[in-house]
Amino acid sequence: MRHGKRTKKLGKTKSHREAMLKNLLTSLIIYGTIKTTDTKAKALKSYAEKVIEIAKDPVLSNKRRLIKILKTRDAFNKLINEIAPRFKDRKGGYVTITKADFKRGDGAPLSIVEILSK
Repeated sequence: MRHGKRTKKLGKTKSHREAMLKNLLTSLIIYGTIKTTDTKAKALKSYAEKVIEIAKDPVLSNKRRLIKILKTRDAFNKLINEIAPRFKDRKGGYVTITKADFKRGDGAPLSIVEILSK
């Protein structure tokens, strides 16, 4: 039975899905906004909210967790020094999803994922 399983599998194996989400998250942090399919955007939003929540409390153990998740040192520094302090007094809703157009190849619906400015 599938009761209580909230993870979208995205048609990928566990390791592929985790690597893809980490890559999407790193790009989102570096660029501030990315365009991806709706389902990936929803999975990324949940993942990004959790990571930003961890970054808001920059103790050593949390920094080590973030280094394991993020792919580049630039993304880590930007998250710790710029993004997390912006949301110090906010309790959630750091990332928004906006519907965009459709992919040219297969017609999949696209969304724009962005980190809020304040």
